Amino acid sequence: MKTLYTAEALASGEGRDGAARSNDGRLAVDLASPLELGGSGQGTNPEQLFAAGYAACFHSALRLVGRKAGADLTDSAVAAKIHLGQLDGGAGFGLAAELEIALPALDLATAEDLVAKAHQVCPYSNATRGNINVDLKILEYAA
Repeated sequence: MKTLYTAEALASGEGRDGAARSNDGRLAVDLASPLELGGSGQGTNPEQLFAAGYAACFHSALRLVGRKAGADLTDSAVAAKIHLGQLDGGAGFGLAAELEIALPALDLATAEDLVAKAHQVCPYSNATRGNINVDLKILEYAA
């Protein structure tokens, strides 16, 4: 891989109950375990950060392949859900992802084609492929 950009961040404190910041200071967040995991919920958590990153990255890939295809991407959007769970056998923890995609100006066949192409282009999709389950759902398209 030819590196085009490197992001840097530091986590400190108690891990999930600490803080994280980027080396340039543009990102600085307090971290807290969610209420569902017994935490205070008074900060963001790694799964929320992953969800935001994956949603933005996939949407960018979708817009790239859509522009190349001359597709109407009006009001397109991507929402990500990142699930944290215990692995079968209780040996550790794992993640799963759902991407909910809106392409309201496109018919379903065109939307499916662009989503498949974006899934091949997106760096997050390439990083997760074969490692975690990623469920792609087209929730909105032109009838």
